[in-house]
Amino acid sequence: MIRIENVSMKFDLGIEKNFSLKELLISIFSKKKRKRKTDFWALKDISFNVDKGEVVGLIGSNGAGKSTLLKVVSGVMKPTKGKVTVNGVISPMIELGAGFDLELTARENIYLNGAILGYSKGFLEKKFEEIVEFSELREFLDVPVKNFSSGMTAKLAFSIATIVDPEILIVDEILSVGDIKFQEKSKKKMESMIGGGTTVLYVSHSLDAIKEICTKVIWLEHGKIVMMGDTKKVCEAYYKSQMK
Repeated sequence: MIRIENVSMKFDLGIEKNFSLKELLISIFSKKKRKRKTDFWALKDISFNVDKGEVVGLIGSNGAGKSTLLKVVSGVMKPTKGKVTVNGVISPMIELGAGFDLELTARENIYLNGAILGYSKGFLEKKFEEIVEFSELREFLDVPVKNFSSGMTAKLAFSIATIVDPEILIVDEILSVGDIKFQEKSKKKMESMIGGGTTVLYVSHSLDAIKEICTKVIWLEHGKIVMMGDTKKVCEAYYKSQMK
């Protein structure tokens, strides 16, 4: 379903400028202008495969490259080097609510965000009640999203994004959205998708959540794969490294 071949991702941090009066004066009177190194490699030569029906967890410290990898697989970013092959329709849940217009109401954003995700107006009209029911936001339908809490926004976004069972689900920490009741409902919805054969790439800082649903795990640090394979073994190795 997903094939990652020697993928690397470089960012230009854009630090090539003078930050202080002192540095400015030095650059004026110096024959050679000093330049700062601006290249940052978020991913370095990453390769792995995800087969149909697999649930693959991505773990690692903050800045390890997990979210960047999800964006590359989703097609949000094009890798600097390497190749990504995806066979199947992807539903990315990376930045819930990123496609919302904060000035519009929840009702209006259901159609706007649904259109961004590729759903037709007819399909959204048919599924409207189901989306509203799952989101638990019926009394707030005509309230502008700018007045929503982050939890309410995430509830609405999750309810729209999961209205269909995709072939491939890309998930970044979404099981922590909303209150405890909604977190449990989100978890059951995701488990239902997995049970239906959906292939999943899942990022989480919760090792318990990773152990519960993932068939294998990839541990990333500084943009490189440290370890990959059996869920229990990789999670235990990662935990031990963090406790040192």
